[in-house]
Amino acid sequence: MRVLGVDPGLTRCGVGVVEGVAGRPLTMVAVGVVRTPADADLGHRLVAVEQGIEQWLDEHRPEFVAVERVFSQHNVRTVMGTAQASAVAILCASRRGIPVALHTPSEVKAAVTGSGRADKAQVGAMVTRLLRLDAPPKPADAADALALAICHIWRAPAQNRLQQAVARHASRGTRRPQPPHPSKGRPA
Repeated sequence: MRVLGVDPGLTRCGVGVVEGVAGRPLTMVAVGVVRTPADADLGHRLVAVEQGIEQWLDEHRPEFVAVERVFSQHNVRTVMGTAQASAVAILCASRRGIPVALHTPSEVKAAVTGSGRADKAQVGAMVTRLLRLDAPPKPADAADALALAICHIWRAPAQNRLQQAVARHASRGTRRPQPPHPSKGRPA
């Protein structure tokens, strides 16, 4: 499985490609950052993020794209930029028919470090160790993108089994038994 991880951001959008399967050593294919100038017009920045993501999709041909799920932050300006960059990544992948998975920061941290409260240094150290790199990728956005890809590779088999079970259950038309209505089935 080849996964492009995207740590969305307008100034620095981390991107990283990891290949492998759960339970086996993983391989980093590529890592980097799509950058846009902070003083540029929003529209131009979003186009630059799109062009960068498209280039990564063309070059590395991932089977899946894993994007960090945007969560509420105190700084509305930051969360808006993150959400906009996230939407661009989702759009680029969806336009090509590549499945997209969203993972929360705590899911990614827990998958990679064992703790959903790990800091950036711990995530970088574990990414370095798991991918057998000489040093943590810089900036942290790049390491976070690799962590997203790792998280997806490790979580995808369980998520797929769950989705298949739900689909089987739904296709059988099985419904949960409903308790009798209070007015029915009681003697008057």
